[in-house]
Amino acid sequence: MRKFEDHVPFVVRLDTDDRQALFHSGDPLTFPARQVLLREHEPSSHVLIILSGWAKVTSTAPNGYEALLALRGPGDIVGEQALLSGRPRGATVTALERVEALAIDADRFGSLLDERPDVARKLLALTADRTRDSDRRRVQFAALTVQERLALLLLELIHTHGEESEDGVQLTAGLSQSELAGSVGASREAVARFLKQLRERGIVRTGRRGIIVVRPDVLRQMTRSGNG
Repeated sequence: MRKFEDHVPFVVRLDTDDRQALFHSGDPLTFPARQVLLREHEPSSHVLIILSGWAKVTSTAPNGYEALLALRGPGDIVGEQALLSGRPRGATVTALERVEALAIDADRFGSLLDERPDVARKLLALTADRTRDSDRRRVQFAALTVQERLALLLLELIHTHGEESEDGVQLTAGLSQSELAGSVGASREAVARFLKQLRERGIVRTGRRGIIVVRPDVLRQMTRSGNG
């Protein structure tokens, strides 16, 4: 279940013919881990369809604070909002691991939407779902403390980026403490303090491999909504 973003990937929404038409419109690209796929404020000339791997979507405030907006993975489309609006890109998309994608330039993508109205409708539905999910998260987070927000985020990452290990569930997204802080609207120091508390209680382990969740049941108890 994809709980970090409450929607079905764009490619999965399309029927077979539309999906093939989409794939035939793009040129393959490969991005190594930590390479920028799309950069905030730059002009928009194409969209990307992620075929494999995961990327983070971030936006940076004037004071340098970086907020993690979303994670995008196989089947997702990125860069479509700027292309459709004709505005500069509103966020930066960065590979968390090796990412394979298809790049579709603006003219080709526009023609595809004109020729295949159902693709345009599915894209509109995707945009609505992403907006609804963003609104849901804002309302949900407004009712939670920083600790509860982080506990909920870790539970969501277990579902989307969790691998069973001998010690617990390894989170494979490779997010830094600053990125976790940006996702829950907190300072890096606040997140570091909370992770230290979780380590001392044996709920998580942290190290070179990242975060391992040992007691997800305790994280669930920390969230008022009981989600996870």
